Amino acid sequence: MIPIHENLSGQVAVITGGSGVLCSRMAIELARHGVKVAILNRTEEKGKDVAEAIVANGGEAIAVAADVLDRSSLESARHLIVEKFGRVDILINGAGGNHPDAVTSVETYDGDKAEKSFFDLEENGFTQVFATNFTGSFLTSQVFGRELLKNDSSIILNVSSMSAYSPMTKVPAYSAAKAAINNFTMWMAVHFAETGLRVNAIAPGFFLTTQNKNLLLNEDGTYTSRSEKIITSTPMKKFGKPEDLLGTMLWLVDSSYSGFVTGITVPVDGGFMAYSGV
Repeated sequence: MIPIHENLSGQVAVITGGSGVLCSRMAIELARHGVKVAILNRTEEKGKDVAEAIVANGGEAIAVAADVLDRSSLESARHLIVEKFGRVDILINGAGGNHPDAVTSVETYDGDKAEKSFFDLEENGFTQVFATNFTGSFLTSQVFGRELLKNDSSIILNVSSMSAYSPMTKVPAYSAAKAAINNFTMWMAVHFAETGLRVNAIAPGFFLTTQNKNLLLNEDGTYTSRSEKIITSTPMKKFGKPEDLLGTMLWLVDSSYSGFVTGITVPVDGGFMAYSGV
């Protein structure tokens, strides 16, 4: 078990997409270190299970309804959180995802044979995926940024992806948005460098979760062809587990460990990004 980071005790974290497989695990771990956690999702109900699990283990947490693409919704959430906890020290921009309208059915263009090629992608679907993954992080950082600046030391932690570096086939909108997250992380880090607000990102490799299980596993539990490609390209020859992200997250949010670190995106990927394939 990871040793307790006493420096985090009493701090307040806001986590968008906080009920997701990876972000919920981050929320639970932060609470174990004495952080008060606000779980943000489009509906309050989605975050309640995570908040209740934290409270049942002696921590402090609330579930808050907020749409990362709706400024007034985020402002209402900020008001509620500050009223409840008094401050915000940590913002984790974890909301994201994909949509069928922004996904091709084939990896490479093969004329008119494909059910859905690049030319069949829906503009609304593409825009929605890009907005959820990138614009939502921008808006949330704006809305909570002034609260973060009230502290001597605070942190924004964005969530990137391996697709930011080497775009995955079939998901152009998602890949473009995550690449933008890396760039935006560096931009914000420079912009706020003299204020005490640090901005970093974490880039998970390939994690087996309930959301992607159908893509990565066959009905009998064996790997799909896409999984085989991933494992072949991952030197550690396995998928990540949510707990594999926690040490890196704690290092980045704890200023006593990473106070001079800003503007970076840390891959947690089993060597995927380092491997050339030969």
